[in-house]
Amino acid sequence: MNETENSKERLMNPYAAGVCLGLVLLGSFLVLGAGLGASAGLARVGACLELCVFRSHTLASEYFGKWGQTPMQYYLVYMFVGVFFGALISVLLYSRFHVTLERGRSVSAKHRTILALVGGVIVGFASRLASGCTSGQALTGTAQLMTGSVVFLVCVFAGGYAMAFFVRRQWHD
Repeated sequence: MNETENSKERLMNPYAAGVCLGLVLLGSFLVLGAGLGASAGLARVGACLELCVFRSHTLASEYFGKWGQTPMQYYLVYMFVGVFFGALISVLLYSRFHVTLERGRSVSAKHRTILALVGGVIVGFASRLASGCTSGQALTGTAQLMTGSVVFLVCVFAGGYAMAFFVRRQWHD
């Protein structure tokens, strides 16, 4: 058996993973009274780092200042840290940790890296502007049948398919 077949055996069934994710979301609603998301936890980590360097500026900030002296005291920060370490433990246990840059042969590593960074910054900015990241909107919002979240999810898939038309040539080798 080659390495690719061996690593595929170690993947969780996607339907079972979906059920597990749904149960985690349900548990979050029952225990915390709120859903899941990631951008708020990351924003609070940023606020904590800024507090270390520019304390008075951060506390006076309209955005970060509302969290006060202890921005890390928030349930999504703990979820964010748990997801990071859970994923790290998983890849180490199953020997799936490989540093790679996924790209087609026709695209340079520099070009792919720049596109990925620009895309990440745009998504991060948009998630904070919309007061919710893709996981918060797609998981929590649609679980609550919120119209805006359903529209968001439809637009994400439509935008992804539309953008694929422009970038797919980078992957055809």
